[in-house]
Amino acid sequence: MAQADRNSGGTRAGWPRSLWIPVIAGGLIMGMALGVRHVQGLFLLPVTFDRGWSRETFGFAMALQNLVWGLAQPFTGMLADKFGSAKVIAVGLVAYALGLVSMAHAANATNFVLGAGITIGIALSGTAFGAIYGALSRIMPSERRSWALGLAGAIGGLGQFAMVPAAQGLIGGWSWTGALVILAGGMMLLLPLAFLMRDQSAGADASDAGLSMSAAIAEAFRHRGFWLLNLGFLACGFQLAFIATHLPAYLFDRGLSAAQGVAALAIIALTNVAGTYLLGVWGGVMRRKYLLAVLYLVRTIAMALFVFMPLSVVSTYLFAAVMGFLWLGTVPLTNGIVSQVFGVRYITTLFGFVFFGHQLGSFFGVWLGGYLFVTTGSYQAVWLIAMAVGLLAALVHWPIDDRAVARLPIARASA
Repeated sequence: MAQADRNSGGTRAGWPRSLWIPVIAGGLIMGMALGVRHVQGLFLLPVTFDRGWSRETFGFAMALQNLVWGLAQPFTGMLADKFGSAKVIAVGLVAYALGLVSMAHAANATNFVLGAGITIGIALSGTAFGAIYGALSRIMPSERRSWALGLAGAIGGLGQFAMVPAAQGLIGGWSWTGALVILAGGMMLLLPLAFLMRDQSAGADASDAGLSMSAAIAEAFRHRGFWLLNLGFLACGFQLAFIATHLPAYLFDRGLSAAQGVAALAIIALTNVAGTYLLGVWGGVMRRKYLLAVLYLVRTIAMALFVFMPLSVVSTYLFAAVMGFLWLGTVPLTNGIVSQVFGVRYITTLFGFVFFGHQLGSFFGVWLGGYLFVTTGSYQAVWLIAMAVGLLAALVHWPIDDRAVARLPIARASA
């Protein structure tokens, strides 16, 4: 199998400074975008108490945000591939700021849902994984691509972790409305970084030259491996959304304290930083599809040991550390396979379609977690489903044909 960025080549100390600038810029933008999303649960009680709305209203806004993000990602990707990632990222930051201000000043539940659910959902499609990884995939030469995606993801993960105490401090000092407005200002301060994400041709493949967007989408849709990636990413979204949303409640039901549940989520966020970076780098020297298969298998084993062995604080923290290390490492690996097989000309569009599967899985992970707990009085069934989809994901990645698609010049011209 020909993999263009199999080896990292050379020493990082000798890499041009220009390679570091977009990676750091992209990581900071993604860290802010994902970090603010990560702490939105901290606003649940202040918002509902102050406005007199139900938790269901707040939860519906967050669920809608996930779905809108997934639905918008392919179309945002098309815009980035057509007009350049920098413009899309800049608009995404402005939209994010507007959504946060809208949340702060919403006089009724409908306006709150429009701001938190729809506006921020669209904004995330222009400021998170799809937009940032798509830009870096085109900016970076192929031999640096895995390193760049891994490092940007690690910076983004660090942003998620740092945003927790930052948001708590802002809410305590400025109220929840003031905190949202300050976070909106933070989005606008990052706006100049978007223009450091201008797509370059370093990672371009000559085989993409005569390919139209519609032909590229049709080509991907005909590729069996593209749908297997979608299925695997759906499993990823299911597992992560279920654990992030319901793990603290599961631990509380089993006798652990709320503080220990928060600590488990913090451990996940910290170990995710190292895991995202290392898995991204390893994707440059090992077959990504095999790394993904092993990742999903280890996740499943970790969940089985956690659920079926006696629960303790130690076992909880070990589980959190393992899951955190494997948390978002799927994203640079999956993005890497898409660019490896289909090239980088329309990487943002194609990854957007794959990411929709992830967000669809996220919706079911959150919803089924609550629904089955209410109907059965236990999370056991959802844990079993999470293990089953993890095994399925491990199996479907193994047979993916990860060779670059062959494109005949005549076919490209006709396309």
